[in-house]
Amino acid sequence: MSTPKTLDPPPTTLAEPTLPPIARKVRKGRYPWRRAIRRDWQLYSLALLPLLFFVIFRYLPMVGNVIAFRRFRPGGGIFGEYWVGLRYVKMFLSDPTFWDVFTNTLILGGLTLLVCFPLPIVLALLLNEVRTRYLKRFVQSVSYLPHFLSIVIVAGMILQMVSVDGVVNQLVNALGGEPAAFIQKPEWFRTIYVSSEAWQTVGWGTILYLAAFTTIDQDLYEAARIDGANRWRQTWHVTLPGIRPTMMTLLILNIGTFMAVGFEKILLIYNPLTYETADVISTYVYRVGIVSGNLSYAAAIGLFEAIIGLTLVLSANYISRRAVGASLW
Repeated sequence: MSTPKTLDPPPTTLAEPTLPPIARKVRKGRYPWRRAIRRDWQLYSLALLPLLFFVIFRYLPMVGNVIAFRRFRPGGGIFGEYWVGLRYVKMFLSDPTFWDVFTNTLILGGLTLLVCFPLPIVLALLLNEVRTRYLKRFVQSVSYLPHFLSIVIVAGMILQMVSVDGVVNQLVNALGGEPAAFIQKPEWFRTIYVSSEAWQTVGWGTILYLAAFTTIDQDLYEAARIDGANRWRQTWHVTLPGIRPTMMTLLILNIGTFMAVGFEKILLIYNPLTYETADVISTYVYRVGIVSGNLSYAAAIGLFEAIIGLTLVLSANYISRRAVGASLW
């Protein structure tokens, strides 16, 4: 009787030495960004020119902010002659003219944000309900065409329309009123500026929101109709929540330019008679720095404006991220 064969025990394998977490992480990929650049260098090369633009025209000029704390004279040292500390900061904080300008900036920026931010949303919602394709395209083209006009052309059109013999005064005269020089009246400047901003920007914002509508799942509208929701309920509960990330992103970007209220347009259409309501920080800095030659004082005011703008952007982004879960970063 043969004895059964015994199976040999499996060969013992040496266990792989365990490495600490840091060593394992290094072994997996010590420089992952190098592999990403090597793999997708064509895509990264497209970012070189924009990066150079921002470095040369955005970041390098920040070095010049040092003249806000140094005495600078044209023809002298590029970074000023000697250190003066917070002298210029104390000067504009104690200047009543600066606070008048600061108040005008807040009012104009607030009115522009209050009027120009919701109008593209409303127009996009209205166009989204239009079923005639040619009418929709016509209204969309007419509305965003002013966005591509030069600020100089827009300013010239404004001055011509509100002049004494312009279109606005002709309508006033036809309705039995007395023509007036609206562009020379301080109480009318804010109305003229905000209405022109709305006319020039509402169409471009509408394009962005119409593009955002295409990302909304159409099954949500079908479910809402099955539940008995009318068009208003569908808009309120489906459309607006669907474009909320786009709304918050544009709101944060608009808040970022809150303090830099349309410098070019204001500079072209205001005059000394309307300084009372038209003069903002950017135009005040231009007159103080470029016209009067007090560059250190102007740099201090500009730095103050930039700090407020940065604070507004960071605050708006933080509130948006905590409240609705959508933010820029």
